[in-house]
Amino acid sequence: MSKKKPLFEFKDIHVEVEGKEVVKGVSLTIMPGETHAIMGPNGSGKSSLSNALMGHPSYEIVKGEAYLDGQNIIEMASDERSRAGLFLAFQYPLAVPGVSVANFLRSALQSHRGKDADMSDYRKLLKSEMAALSVDPAFATRYLNEGFSGGEKKRVEILQMSVLNPKVALLDETDSGLDIDALKTVAEGINRYHNADNGILLVTHYQRLLNYVKPDIVHVMMNGKFVKSGGPELALKLEEKGYEWVENENNNRVGV
Repeated sequence: MSKKKPLFEFKDIHVEVEGKEVVKGVSLTIMPGETHAIMGPNGSGKSSLSNALMGHPSYEIVKGEAYLDGQNIIEMASDERSRAGLFLAFQYPLAVPGVSVANFLRSALQSHRGKDADMSDYRKLLKSEMAALSVDPAFATRYLNEGFSGGEKKRVEILQMSVLNPKVALLDETDSGLDIDALKTVAEGINRYHNADNGILLVTHYQRLLNYVKPDIVHVMMNGKFVKSGGPELALKLEEKGYEWVENENNNRVGV
């Protein structure tokens, strides 16, 4: 019986923003079918890590390795990482005036499939995914994220993920700014996408998203490092005791 290989892994990742080190040597392995969650207070480096892994030019990986399905992605541009199967749902999705949702998603899918690929199924796929995420069909002709509410922007991010069907989805605080109904809809979209062959890395402050999208492993990030990892029960304990509990425990361990 062949041993499963990691789907996504990074080792000793260090990230700098404008010369300041914000991620200080983190490592993680996601196997096919797994969901990992990174939790931590503001300024701990969670979003910086996500952006750096996706290849955002403002977040420089100065040390470390990252592999997606065996491919070294460190030297790839962000669009190459996307075509290789990595997806990032942004915490603050940008508006793109003049480009409709339908045209944006069609261009993205065409880029992933190849310029000569058959796109005859696109309209049916888009209509189906929009219905599943309770996105008004009229949004297809609206400019991407222009005038959208926070919840609408997040649904369109998950719509993009559903259409592209990446190998690994990095979801950066997808739950921020969502009311309970929008949160449930977005969570349903994430769960519908997830299967035994892909992987999810969730970045969040709170337990509430994890009530609907169940993580296999939870990592606590503070001051640019992973300071604790555990099962889903760790998120519940954080909700109860707060991040100060982990910080105090970590300080006691190292004798500070």
